[in-house]
Amino acid sequence: MGVLRPEGSLPPRVYWIRRTVVLLVLVLVVVLAVFGVRALTGGGGDDAAAPTDGTTVEQPTAEESEAGTPVCEPAAVGVQLAADATTYPAAALPTFTVTITNTGDVACLLDAGEAQRQVLVTSGSDRIWASTDCASGEALQLLLAPGQADERPVQWDRNRSVEGCAPDQPAAQPGTYQAVLTLAGTSTEPVVFGLE
Repeated sequence: MGVLRPEGSLPPRVYWIRRTVVLLVLVLVVVLAVFGVRALTGGGGDDAAAPTDGTTVEQPTAEESEAGTPVCEPAAVGVQLAADATTYPAAALPTFTVTITNTGDVACLLDAGEAQRQVLVTSGSDRIWASTDCASGEALQLLLAPGQADERPVQWDRNRSVEGCAPDQPAAQPGTYQAVLTLAGTSTEPVVFGLE
């Protein structure tokens, strides 16, 4: 039987179909093997196709991700803090909206995890509560396009807290308080509110 001119009891077309099927199966096996190896070694992530709508992405390995997206410079991070009320009745829990904006000219990655994003509540010089006191150390990498903002709620349970998350802290007393957001070395103006 020749390679280019199949000979045998069957029509040549049958031999060509058999060869094509064998070739396609071999190609499929090679492709599956490549994808299997990439999956097992952790490669193959397409960082260039990462979402740009403020959703969470994997943490970059160094100052830049594999796709070349830089970490946000502190000067390119705008932060805002807003309370959902100015006065909270006895049973109401203050909820703050944290807004993070990429004020730079290029897309960048920012770790906005609970340990990096602090809402600090004070009354005069008294430190009452900080969102970072009992925060998990888990990273929350945001991929922000230029001018894009990400909003996240932070709720205070009206109890005091201390660094290190000691349990059984007393409740905050009625009075006037202020909250300040700090992220990436940038802080907001104080937001003043009252507890009844």
